[in-house]
Amino acid sequence: MKYYSFESYEKMSAKAASMVAAQITLKENCVLGLPTGSTPIRTYEILADMYKNGALDFAQVQTVNLDEYCGIPKENEQSYRSFMNHNLFDNVNINIDNTNVPNGMASDIAAECIRYDELIDSLGGIDLQLLGIGNNGHIGFNEPSRQFSKDTNCIDLTEDTIQAYKRFFNDISEVPRKAITMGMRSILHARKIVLIANSLVKEKIIRAAIEGPITPLVPASILQLHPDVTILYSKK
Repeated sequence: MKYYSFESYEKMSAKAASMVAAQITLKENCVLGLPTGSTPIRTYEILADMYKNGALDFAQVQTVNLDEYCGIPKENEQSYRSFMNHNLFDNVNINIDNTNVPNGMASDIAAECIRYDELIDSLGGIDLQLLGIGNNGHIGFNEPSRQFSKDTNCIDLTEDTIQAYKRFFNDISEVPRKAITMGMRSILHARKIVLIANSLVKEKIIRAAIEGPITPLVPASILQLHPDVTILYSKK
């Protein structure tokens, strides 16, 4: 596991973007695992700028997103499909049919979880998985629990997560209580993992994840088992 600390969010984001860009350059039809949230926004902006400057080509890239809220249509501006379209997909030359986000409006959520795992397997797995980390150590929406979630599943968001995400909504009552999230199997089978985090709030949980015991109470701690993890962190 490699750990890098940066002076600023901008420098951390630039490093993350360079690692994603290197993966695309090395394998034009690579499969990228992508997160949402505020942390990767600048990384996505830099990648879009690289495309616009002719330094990067997304034409053959395929993507699988980590998660999606349940009960929010993809057209809703708070859906993760809308987030990805706005922050990355609409700004590069990716084939939208090659971008994949769980369907939080599926009539059969259990079947949708199975479908998503089968989709990832059909793509040959993930070449580079970009991750964020929650204040409670969640990756994707794999929340602290008594056991690690192996497969894509529908989970109940914890109160900590609901509080952390309420800033994206007009009122806390609008924050979804459930989400579909990629399971640990697909994440750990990624050939390379890059975790990005910024703010002093995240420093304690990162230390617990990389230096503490491997426990489902700190979901990110399972990354200690992966042979190729890079953590990029900035305090501000």
